Amino acid sequence: MNCQSHLYRGINRTEVTRRWFFQQCGVGLGAIALGGLFQQNGWAAPSVLGPLAPKQPPLKPKAKRIIYLFMAGAPSHLELFDNKPELTKWDGKLPPAELLKGYRAAFISPTSSSLLGPKFKFKKYGQSGTELSELLPHLAEVVDELAVVKSMHTDAFNHAPAQIFMNTGSQQFGRPSFGAWVTYGLGSESQELPGFVVFSTGQKGTSGGSSNWGAGFLPSVYQGTLFRNVGDPVLYLSNPKGVDTEMQRDTLDTVNKLNKKHLDIVGDPEIATRINSFEMAYRMQSSAPELMDIAREPKHILDMYGAEPGKASFANSCLMARRLVERGVRFVQIFHESWDHHGGLVKGLTSECKKTDQASAALIKDLKQRGMLEDTIVIWGGEFGRTPMVQGGNDGRDHHPNCFSMWLAGGGIKPGTLGESDDFGFNASKDRVHVHDLHATILHLLGFDHTKLTYRFQGRDFRLTDVSGELVTKLLA
Repeated sequence: MNCQSHLYRGINRTEVTRRWFFQQCGVGLGAIALGGLFQQNGWAAPSVLGPLAPKQPPLKPKAKRIIYLFMAGAPSHLELFDNKPELTKWDGKLPPAELLKGYRAAFISPTSSSLLGPKFKFKKYGQSGTELSELLPHLAEVVDELAVVKSMHTDAFNHAPAQIFMNTGSQQFGRPSFGAWVTYGLGSESQELPGFVVFSTGQKGTSGGSSNWGAGFLPSVYQGTLFRNVGDPVLYLSNPKGVDTEMQRDTLDTVNKLNKKHLDIVGDPEIATRINSFEMAYRMQSSAPELMDIAREPKHILDMYGAEPGKASFANSCLMARRLVERGVRFVQIFHESWDHHGGLVKGLTSECKKTDQASAALIKDLKQRGMLEDTIVIWGGEFGRTPMVQGGNDGRDHHPNCFSMWLAGGGIKPGTLGESDDFGFNASKDRVHVHDLHATILHLLGFDHTKLTYRFQGRDFRLTDVSGELVTKLLA
């Protein structure tokens, strides 16, 4: 809290005015949140807006929304995007000593681990001539819509800190996620659904857990809402037997009044968030069933994604992402935690690409044919890359922060290939793009100067890019 509480020690809390509390204690957003809810119930003037009301960014935006396909576990750039013929020539040989100077690996001993040539063939596609792996035939169909960045690098080399870093700009727990910053800055265009929605489709949950989509020190109204892949998107959304809409509305009104009284006394903005959550859940009861029913989609759309109604899958979640942004949701993130191939690289990559390639490409096609790709940014990538050195016999790679690949499309992104790595895919060597640079560039496309989208907490202004980040102008159309 920002207030000078020592000046009011010993004073009865009911004698500290609510107006003073909201003005001096840094909880103005809580008041705004409550105001928006009170307006809906006739308790406030129409001029008061809620925290998720749509906001105009300070700069002219190219994009309005984001779909982030997060490939947790870190897919190998060397098998998918960054073809290295030289690495094939060095297969089975120890890496040059100068390459490993100052290098630290997660599990292998770099100096005694031999180099491993790429396991799959590459081919150039589209007018851009972008090289892609044979594992990505569907992505090859939309390659001219993509910006493939081959020179990403990061600060962390283990999953949890690297995932949190990629999603919050910090390796420390407790910082707001990318999606939370975006909804904080832009609000949402949907009143019936959360502004930030999350899916998890892999074999397990993310190593970084809910910190990847949390609000940190921002008001929790901005955190991601984790949707289930089948059935009700959140638990207990459907009314139990014997409870009709009228009874639920009466109950909710009573609970809101009690929460309002409590808020008047203690001024905690999280109480306003709780009221907002109750009201959102009530509205979702009418909007969510139609949203989740992908069987309403035409057969050719289902076939394009490879989606099967009633079955949990990455394909279904990609189709859901399009349906969500179509309804005004600002940020959708799909975490597919299945790419950590320390061994079984060939089998694992083949399996995961079959699960994700078709749907990822279909999302691009679908957004484009609906005229939405031009103001929607789609991001695909993991938390780091994989080592050119072998792990697990002759069929695995360790974690690697020095260089990895991602792709982006839509929303003011310039298609083509950006950046290069060295002959071994070990270090990013040209047009290097750090995680902070990526965040700064995407915020720019949303209409923000990344140095000015800030939130004051514990006496300092925080931002997604911490104290770093440069705009990657070569990524801009």
